[in-house]
Amino acid sequence: MGNEMCNVFINGKMLGSVSNGPAFVAEVKKGRRSGIVSGEVNIAYMKKLNEVYVFTDSGRVRKPYIIVENGKSKLTGELKQKLASKEIDFNYLVRRGIIEYLDAEEEENILSAVDEAQVTGKTTHLEIDPASNLSLIMNLNIFPEYNSIGKHSLMSNFVKQAQGLYALNFRNRYDARAFLLFYPQVPLVNSITYRQLKLGRHASGQNFVVALTTYYGYNMKDAVVLNKAAVDRGLGRSLFYRSYADEERRYPGGQQDHFRIPSPTADGYKGEHAYVKLSDDGIIEPEMEIGEGNVLIGKVSPPRFLEEQTTFGIAEEKTRDNSVILRSGEEGIVDSVAISETTGATKIVKVRVRSIKIPENGDKFASRQAQKGVVGLILRNEDMPFSGGGIVPDLLLNPHSLPGRMTLGHMLEMLTGKAVSLDGRMVDGTPFSTNGTELIDEYGAVLEKNGFDRFGDEWFYDGRTGKRFAAKIFTGVVYYNKLHQMVSLKLQVRGRGPMQILTHQPTEGKPRKGGLKFGEMERDALVGHGASLLLKERMLDQSDKTTILVCKDCGDIGYHDNIKNANVCLTCGSSSLKEVEISYGFKVLLDEIKSLHILPRIRLKNE
Repeated sequence: MGNEMCNVFINGKMLGSVSNGPAFVAEVKKGRRSGIVSGEVNIAYMKKLNEVYVFTDSGRVRKPYIIVENGKSKLTGELKQKLASKEIDFNYLVRRGIIEYLDAEEEENILSAVDEAQVTGKTTHLEIDPASNLSLIMNLNIFPEYNSIGKHSLMSNFVKQAQGLYALNFRNRYDARAFLLFYPQVPLVNSITYRQLKLGRHASGQNFVVALTTYYGYNMKDAVVLNKAAVDRGLGRSLFYRSYADEERRYPGGQQDHFRIPSPTADGYKGEHAYVKLSDDGIIEPEMEIGEGNVLIGKVSPPRFLEEQTTFGIAEEKTRDNSVILRSGEEGIVDSVAISETTGATKIVKVRVRSIKIPENGDKFASRQAQKGVVGLILRNEDMPFSGGGIVPDLLLNPHSLPGRMTLGHMLEMLTGKAVSLDGRMVDGTPFSTNGTELIDEYGAVLEKNGFDRFGDEWFYDGRTGKRFAAKIFTGVVYYNKLHQMVSLKLQVRGRGPMQILTHQPTEGKPRKGGLKFGEMERDALVGHGASLLLKERMLDQSDKTTILVCKDCGDIGYHDNIKNANVCLTCGSSSLKEVEISYGFKVLLDEIKSLHILPRIRLKNE
């Protein structure tokens, strides 16, 4: 850019300028690789802006790369041998300028090769391992390179949602909610990352025997069929913990809350039946069975407003019930109770409730290949399809799930999982480390050695009729996760219930005993069926129907004066008003428009 000076920014602040930006950057990099400049420093020249950015701040995501000079990797075979024999370590390579850490800005100006075969004269860096392109969570998955790229984000989400052994000290923790799988297993096919992080100690799934077959329409689309015998033996069984906490708060004026069973005179008293499970101190005891509506922690609070004087001039002490109740739609057993003090020396109580979650229709399972599915049927063992060797699968997956979603990795896992379960060992499925053809050849040979079909297919028999199926069925072992999307935590029912004060519509959400939202798509379904009266019932009669008086002369909303027993319009003074049924939400809209100094008018048609 001519003789224009190049500005230098350090951590976003301009420090000065140099005459030649690229040469300055090259000099700093040379100093960093020789150990003169700190390895924490990253520098980048932005050609379009003619500016140099230097970053030394903390919190940057940095990734190690092997340096390539003159078309050759600086990590030679000799260094690799020394590294393997532990003569040198990784940090030695960083200090000697063979490997360097780059941040997002510096990565913009490099040309990196995935492996040494791709290195050219223009290449500046080399990936340490192809799998380092992927995130930590993606590296826990196996064979992702054989799946459609759109499934990778799904795979990551399912790993995060999987139930397992989330912490070894779970008995001493009071997490808001926690899931604990009863019999977690280490996957037969796993990755280097999984082993390095020792995630086998925190396993979050089980190895299922899976058969690719339909079953009388019960596993259409995303549904799966589970074997009841396997479920009874503990397949997918988990524990759900929910914690409740409360404290005796202090208020201005010397008033404070108290843990105790509220008296019947307290405001908001819930009835004697709600407090029957409480001890004398107002706190529930461990191992008590509780259900919806039961109080866990009895607490009384001072009234929200000042006390009123009674007829004798003596202030009567009023209290209001501020107890902690079990969430609606839940039940369980009190697992443990902790009584302690906060830093402000106020008493605090925590109650943990447990409930056992056995797989049921509607619970969600997913493999590490993003093959998600909800349970469509839990089938008795004797009705399940079985192989000639007497093996009954744990799960039946619809074969249409694989070609449409292009998850070849799922099929590879089935084959390798089946082979290594016969061998009694584990296999590596680290991303980009395997060749699919070689895998099939190697593990196909293991299957053949054990008397199975080379490609994992087996003859199966219908458990209901005993007849052999017309085609062989592909069977294998897959690591499945039980996700924390369980139907028992989502089930909600409402007849009549609480309404919002502002809109007069039903409340929202399961904890508030809310109604289910009837949206635009549901409305379209009723319109398509021509059921317009049902639409009126859903969106008006069952929701926020209200009657208003509309002035026939000016179109504003009026009211009925009970003293004069006459209808009144404040806008024009008319007494000629007509009753109209509308949604209360519409009345709120009219009031909001009026607050903007706009007068909306409702025109009435002649009957």
